[in-house]
Amino acid sequence: MYRYRFSLLLLFILATFASLSTQAQEVEDTIKIKTRVVFLDALVKDKKTNLPISNLTTENFQVLDDGKPRNISYFTREGQARKPLALILILDLREDGAGRFLKRTEILKSMEDELAKLPPGDEVAIMAMDINNEDEERLWLTEFTNDRAKLAAALARVPSMCVSHEGQPSETKSTEVAAKTDAAAGKPDDIVETETIKGRNGGTVIRETRRDGSVNVKRTNKKGNVTVDLGDVYDMAAAVKDATRKAEELRPNSQLSIVWVSDGIAPIFFEDRDATEQILIKNNVIFNSLTVELRTLFKFLMPVAKPIGGWLGMSLYGSAKHLAQRSGGEAVKVGRVKDYSAGLSKIIGNLTARYSLGFALAEDEIDDGRMHNLEVRVKAQDEKGKTRKLLVSRIGLPNEAAEAYLYLMRAGYTTAQVLRVDGGQTVI
Repeated sequence: MYRYRFSLLLLFILATFASLSTQAQEVEDTIKIKTRVVFLDALVKDKKTNLPISNLTTENFQVLDDGKPRNISYFTREGQARKPLALILILDLREDGAGRFLKRTEILKSMEDELAKLPPGDEVAIMAMDINNEDEERLWLTEFTNDRAKLAAALARVPSMCVSHEGQPSETKSTEVAAKTDAAAGKPDDIVETETIKGRNGGTVIRETRRDGSVNVKRTNKKGNVTVDLGDVYDMAAAVKDATRKAEELRPNSQLSIVWVSDGIAPIFFEDRDATEQILIKNNVIFNSLTVELRTLFKFLMPVAKPIGGWLGMSLYGSAKHLAQRSGGEAVKVGRVKDYSAGLSKIIGNLTARYSLGFALAEDEIDDGRMHNLEVRVKAQDEKGKTRKLLVSRIGLPNEAAEAYLYLMRAGYTTAQVLRVDGGQTVI
């Protein structure tokens, strides 16, 4: 039942007694980008209620470049004429994780009722992963649809998937995997894709994807020694890639928003997480999470396991929140039944609180080669004329950075080498 996660936690604890070399940090390269216009995306919420604010104008914003105001020459409220929503729910159904809650029909009904409120142009797809507690098993319960009956039928399949059925053939192996194998006329364990991701500290992650969809993930340190080999696993990185591909193929003109439903435990190498972050940013995907309560056993082990996981180059808990913050999404903790619908409502409502701002550069500024600290401020008044307390946050990367990302990827750079803009800094 706890085969994967408990053994992984145990591995981290035992690793304290192993003689592993400390990984030295390398100096991060800076990629310089020439641009004539600098764009910034921002998310604005009420500081007290955390509700999205969607009715602001150019006059409410101020963009500071190294502390000096810039004239805003480009402004859009994405919420006014937003694209149709392509919402993908990814349900981690481990019986010792979110599965122990998602098998409750009243929780599933709460989510169904909230999804039914979406306007006709918005659609939902649902993926179940870690079915019957098998790390590599997942299934699309429904393709994109706004048909409530189809969504209800998809969610109704969830409870039986949350419990272990050892010795019985799984749904994925008897349907999806068989179809893929027949269509490709190859063996299920044939490797069809190998991805090498090099990190800034010298570590390397190799992801091998087989024809049946299973993934083997292995990390080596700077010296080439294997630190962790996860074996067959379908992880957060694989799920994000599959969800992004599906949306690009089936709903290219929609705004993709992913909702990761789990207990927060999602082992992922830092190199893999950086690459996943870049996929989200490059494709303008909003990542969100609904996180259930941890089991008592994992709460007990986590303070020991987290730092050891970091030593081994892996994030054990908290990556969903990290990706949500980097992509402008929401990380919501859920407990009561109504929290699930409220969390989905909050995630969907954020689409109306996104703004895009831009300012032009003078000719002598285009290639100054300096790092500029860019800050977005917002000020507005309520109906009584009092200053509203608002919270504004930068999301994603500037548009010119995304363009450079595409260029450098074509030139052969790996995702983790390409672009990292932290603390609001960018090169202009």
